Amino acid sequence: MNDSPLQVLTLPTSPYPDQRPGTNGLKKKTNVFQSKKNYLHNFIQCIFSSIDLRDRQGSTVVVGGDGRYFNSTAIRVIVQMAAANGVGRVVIGQNGIMSTPAVSCVIRKIKAIGGIILTASHSPGGPDGDFGIKFNSANGGPAPEAVTNKIFQLSRTIEEFAICPELRVDLGTIGKQSFDLENKFKPFTVEIVDPVESYANSLRNIFDFAVLKELLSGDNHIQIRLDAMHGVTGPYVKKILCEELGSPANSAINCVPLENFGGCHPEPSLIHASDLVETMKSGQYDFGAAFDGDGDRNMILGKHGFFVNPSDSVAVLAANIFCIPYFQHTGVRGFARSMPTSAALDMVAKATKIQLYETPTGWRFFGSLMDAGRLSLCGEESFGTGSDYIREKDGLWAVLAWLSILAVRRQSVEDIMTDHWRTYGRNYYTRFDYEEVDLDAAVEMMLDLELMFSDRAFIGQVFTMGEKKYQVEAADSFEYSDPVDGTISRNQGLRIIFKGGSRIIFRLSGTDSFGATVRLYIDSYERDINKLFQDPQVALAELVTIALQLSQIHERTGRRGPTVIT
Repeated sequence: MNDSPLQVLTLPTSPYPDQRPGTNGLKKKTNVFQSKKNYLHNFIQCIFSSIDLRDRQGSTVVVGGDGRYFNSTAIRVIVQMAAANGVGRVVIGQNGIMSTPAVSCVIRKIKAIGGIILTASHSPGGPDGDFGIKFNSANGGPAPEAVTNKIFQLSRTIEEFAICPELRVDLGTIGKQSFDLENKFKPFTVEIVDPVESYANSLRNIFDFAVLKELLSGDNHIQIRLDAMHGVTGPYVKKILCEELGSPANSAINCVPLENFGGCHPEPSLIHASDLVETMKSGQYDFGAAFDGDGDRNMILGKHGFFVNPSDSVAVLAANIFCIPYFQHTGVRGFARSMPTSAALDMVAKATKIQLYETPTGWRFFGSLMDAGRLSLCGEESFGTGSDYIREKDGLWAVLAWLSILAVRRQSVEDIMTDHWRTYGRNYYTRFDYEEVDLDAAVEMMLDLELMFSDRAFIGQVFTMGEKKYQVEAADSFEYSDPVDGTISRNQGLRIIFKGGSRIIFRLSGTDSFGATVRLYIDSYERDINKLFQDPQVALAELVTIALQLSQIHERTGRRGPTVIT
């Protein structure tokens, strides 16, 4: 403990107009946080000010990050401001490292008032990359919209922030550090913890580690390849999969978190995890997976590079859910997916007579259902899967869930997937992203589409493509009424639903100084067993043509095609 009390200062500042948190917090270019005076301090103060002072006094806050550039600097500022704002204890992963699912886990275990996660998810890192700050509530999940709105409103009028500038914390040494502050009766405590252990304990209670160890290191073990993409998941993979479950050390690659993710884009996709995809194509490995920067997303691959679409992944987990011991004990309360995610999960829910929820994009909607005891398993098309043991999506959990299914069924990833299609039908699926398009043009296109869909004559319209006919069964602007608290979320995307279950979805995703992002989702349901193994782009071509004709997106945006195809 330091000998003399540390001074707490209240310093003047000026507001910024652009600190509205999105679904994943406040994300900007790193140099915005570094170069704009008090930009970081303002937002952190607004997080603390959004918490009632009576709740904040003496409370515990969890802090962790994905290790990207500026991570440690930001954590030191957060600690100084937490102390000055009445927080009693801050729990931090060693060296500032803690995955997003692990932060959620720790918040719930120690009953913290919330957590601050420093990540820009799957966006690039480094001085020229992105940086982000996300606040999670006491349930361990992303702060609800009412809280993020309050943070934004505070950010527009902030005049001062509180800080203890002389407080110096050692992020590298596990243990407790105490600090006396002026005018404070109790010392302020910083606790540096092993970022893996508490999270690993939870996984031990969910999965049968003995069965998984036999699968990965027994006499007839499978060969796996896991790519942490130099993100935060690396230490978790090494500790749990390699050291504890016995997978060879060389089965896990890129496991050292780097500030710039090794110069790569830490997104678990066929494009950005292409090295893993090529390695899997060799046939040397039975199972492959990649994780994103902060550890909440995952991509699953089978032998010879067989790709499991994220929408299919959550459906397979649902269909085989009792391969996971946790669900044998808790039962299954419900399934959920985000609206743009394919309806593959719907088919499983229908067959098993388990309640299905279709929510807007954003994990907080799942968290509300979990808190109410209505949801056990959920997923989204953007490589996110999770369950109700925490309130975040969880890449490593998804991998252990898949390995549990492999251990029980003793089939390959591809055989499990093809059996699933034969049982439930196949949802061919793709997403087109049109990034940095003119905002006015994007908004005008969406308004025109909404007007078209609202015309009664549009319902029943038939689009003939070759020998196949697509008849519109419903079309709307998706709105969601939360069954727990009745909150209504409007304008969550435009949908065309065809007879037979196929869908076209348009969604205006994000707007910033570089323009807007328009996402086009195509979900084509096929039940004919003779058409289950087509090339997805061939199977989807007709619906893509319809979508492009209706929206005129290329003509309206001046683009010849999408920026990214997923």
